[in-house]
Amino acid sequence: MKLKYKHQRFQEDAARAVTDCFLGQPHYDGASNFLVDQGVVDGKQDNNLFHAEGFANAPLEPGVPLRDNIRRVQTSFGLKPIDQLEGDGRTLTIEMETGTGKTFTYIKTMFELNKLYGWTKFIVVVPSIAIREGVLSSFDSMSEYFAQEYGKRIQYFVYNSKQLSKIDSFASDAGIHVMIINTQAFNTSLNEDKNKEGRAGDAAARIIFSRRDEFRSRRPIDILAATHPIMIIDEPQSVLGANKTNQTRKGLKLFNPLFKLLYSATHRKDDIANMVYRLDAMDAYNKHLVKKIEVVGVEQKGTTATNGYVYLEQILISTGNPQARISFDVMRKSGTVAQQSRVVSDGFDLYEQSGGLEEYRDGFVIDRIDGRAQEIHFVNGQTLEPGQMIGKTTEDVIRRNQIRETIRKHIERESQLYPKHIKVLSLFFIDHVSSYRLYGGEETKGKFAKMFEEEYPRVLQEYIPYLTDSAYLRYLQDPRNAAENIHQGYFSMDKKGHMVDPKTERGSDNSNDESAYDLIMKDKERLLSLKEPVRFIFSHSALKEGWDNPNVFQICTLKESDNENKKRQEVGRGMRLCVNERGDRQDADVLGEDGVFNTNILTVIASESYDRFADGLQHEIADACADRPVKVTEDLFVGVKYTTEDGSEHTITDGVADDIQEMLIEQGYIHRGKLTDKYFADKDAGKLDFGELDNIKDTIVNQLDGVFDPKKVKPTNGRGTVEGHFNEQKFKDEFMGLWKEINIHSYYTVHFDSQKLIDKAVQQLNKSLNVTEIKVVISTGSLEKIVDKQQLEEGTAMKQGKNRTVQVHEGVGSVRYDLIGQLVSKTGLTRKTIVAILQGIDPKKTFHQFQLNPEEFIMKSARIINSCKAMSVIEHIEYNKMDGTYDKDVFTENTLRGKLGENAMASKKSLYDLVVVDSKGEMDFAEALEKQDMVQVYTKLPRGFYINTPMGHYNPDWAVVFKEDSGVRHIYFIAETKGSIIEADLRDVEKAKIACATKHFQSIGASDVQYDVVNSWDTLYNKIMK
Repeated sequence: MKLKYKHQRFQEDAARAVTDCFLGQPHYDGASNFLVDQGVVDGKQDNNLFHAEGFANAPLEPGVPLRDNIRRVQTSFGLKPIDQLEGDGRTLTIEMETGTGKTFTYIKTMFELNKLYGWTKFIVVVPSIAIREGVLSSFDSMSEYFAQEYGKRIQYFVYNSKQLSKIDSFASDAGIHVMIINTQAFNTSLNEDKNKEGRAGDAAARIIFSRRDEFRSRRPIDILAATHPIMIIDEPQSVLGANKTNQTRKGLKLFNPLFKLLYSATHRKDDIANMVYRLDAMDAYNKHLVKKIEVVGVEQKGTTATNGYVYLEQILISTGNPQARISFDVMRKSGTVAQQSRVVSDGFDLYEQSGGLEEYRDGFVIDRIDGRAQEIHFVNGQTLEPGQMIGKTTEDVIRRNQIRETIRKHIERESQLYPKHIKVLSLFFIDHVSSYRLYGGEETKGKFAKMFEEEYPRVLQEYIPYLTDSAYLRYLQDPRNAAENIHQGYFSMDKKGHMVDPKTERGSDNSNDESAYDLIMKDKERLLSLKEPVRFIFSHSALKEGWDNPNVFQICTLKESDNENKKRQEVGRGMRLCVNERGDRQDADVLGEDGVFNTNILTVIASESYDRFADGLQHEIADACADRPVKVTEDLFVGVKYTTEDGSEHTITDGVADDIQEMLIEQGYIHRGKLTDKYFADKDAGKLDFGELDNIKDTIVNQLDGVFDPKKVKPTNGRGTVEGHFNEQKFKDEFMGLWKEINIHSYYTVHFDSQKLIDKAVQQLNKSLNVTEIKVVISTGSLEKIVDKQQLEEGTAMKQGKNRTVQVHEGVGSVRYDLIGQLVSKTGLTRKTIVAILQGIDPKKTFHQFQLNPEEFIMKSARIINSCKAMSVIEHIEYNKMDGTYDKDVFTENTLRGKLGENAMASKKSLYDLVVVDSKGEMDFAEALEKQDMVQVYTKLPRGFYINTPMGHYNPDWAVVFKEDSGVRHIYFIAETKGSIIEADLRDVEKAKIACATKHFQSIGASDVQYDVVNSWDTLYNKIMK
């Protein structure tokens, strides 16, 4: 089976966008235009110079209006026209989303440039062996199609320092020639000075700058540079790097390119120069040029936190000491335990950083991180390599569920597509070959291979009763398609034919192993045949760039989620539209636009929650999508302020905006809401004519300039983070009286009946204590359509579907707990009281839960006991005034920050020019205070001002000063805002703290201060007017 290719409008547009930039360039007749240096033979110059005709790309003619051509192209494709040529003036940028045929497009562009202008020499520069092998495979696969299309063939080769004769052919043949080269092949040699003969360096890479005997004492770079090749840079963000002065950029100039074409889906913004075509993720998705995305999240909920769980994601090598990214358990404030990923160094103490989890008490301090051996060593003797973990007994349960879910999705998709003769492939990425295949005497299957072969027949039995296609049933039940025959590993191979982990480049997670990519590419088309039993593929995650098989419908990464891993990279391996057994692409021409997403669905089975993966993916797509040009309508101008010559300020009304719109249409400056070539030409020439509206020309032009930068014409973002500033003068003049009343310290004493507390605590623990059961949650969602970039940024483009829960029974590790001591510490009660409570609870229903999840049992039990204690102390607590006072510095010791419109509002009556709130109820309350004339000044009290209670610090919400002539009973008021003021609705701890605060204010003699709970301005008003 051979993949088939055809005309596609968007690819033709992308090629035309490049070729139209050179309109006016004459067609080169193909005659020889230089002599190739024949070098030295036996110490003498070769005299056969008449045989050394060279064929270089003809130079750009000085009269070609490159800038104007580019501007016309940009206008036609809705891109912002350049003012002047950007960058070096010889670079064009083309943006094409992954999976839309970028390689096909630039090969087509080569043919078009040859047809129109006669150019024949091209160099394709790629960042990795994976991409190089993919490009080479595309040239092989597409050669016949283009030969029929253009009546000629491209001669192409991969640069190899041992095959320099191909460079001679490149220069001395009149046909179209392409050299494909990856930066690793010559990167170390790009510093020409450091790679002269006799200098150290990479011998193979240095050859391009060396005079070689086998190349007749010539330098390959000189022969290549003499042809003035057109340089196509595939993935320039990786090829060029961020450093503008690095050796790669300097070295590429030595090829003396006629011009450069940059192709990528994710250009680095500061490298974009003269963008002439853009097909970004949003365009490709909404035009159904790629697969629909579906996400299945598989995550663990709950943990016993008793097994010393640590996962080593990677060792990070930089200029300093090596660091490691690890995942470990952390105790949250809520009392639950969650996994957290952190970059750590030598001396990192997991016990301390986890919030004191007992599982890490015994020597879980990083002794050293060994960058050379790729290991971390703990003080307790434990050692980990990247991809390894200890202590998480549910790890295999998670992976088994991922494998099972992948098989389920595979069968669902396959049952739909088998009748259409479309092969369905599922791809598993793993980090270690040993998880798939083991060697050591006899070759055996690794744990993931075993899991797959166990789960496949189970899933099959689950689905077979519901399958009605007899042909598909026979296919599934054919012995040739048994579980052991339908999966295969694609890995690097050693000399013994054993699968091995690939070597990766330093500072990268991509492999440079040619043997693995060769295998992947050779089997690409074979895997598309239904006669080939392999449908499930296991491969190393470092080889992911090599996979671009169009019939990958499921991708599952069997490893802990890496925060550094880009979601778009994970999805990108399967975005191409699929093909049937005849090689026909299943696109809108075949299926209709509505049918594309019914057939082409890529499901990512993620090793993290659906929410986290979907949110990360949407934000990455948003970051990669350009802002859309604003349509020119009346709304663009309404409300815009401008200043006239006499200095007076005016605002454009609806009527004036209508006049502007009508004028722009009449002058030919806009057409169907888009700016025209005439507008840009007149603007460039300084000839814009706005007729009677010339007096506000600058304002109109300024708005039109923002069409390609929506942020410029949007209202100022009122939701940005801002800082509040303390008004010290207002504090002294208007707030000092209240402050003197309430800034006094107090202490409390309490006496209560211990037995009543014990009885109440036992009752509540038996009734309310429930620790988290460990389970695996499988959740799904999909991306149907991208309405706009804002939807992606807000994370609302993907819609979540159904959830399914799998219970897990995890054993408790060997950690020993001082249960009584921990509860004494967290409640402040005596050991005797805690023992009595524990002895009183139900041993089967309640105390049994300690074995299931000790950490959570302790945290939740302490919270329940403290709640009972709170109610017991209310009636028996006494407060006493102290001599100490709070300083006003509590108002300024922490910076006040908030987001306007979200959790903050500007204020004129507060002690700060900003009020930051914790809820909508508080926001409504603050807005009401601002509006009330009777309010003199108010403030949200800082956290540094608190009242000591047996339940911890209590920080009242608000302090309000009323005007003296407002008729209130007390001009000073301390308010606690709650959603409800009904006592029964408040939690026990809240009730206790409020009761303590009441007694505190009474004890300090704040007779002019009223303290109470309110839920609105109306409630407050009713209390102060009593």
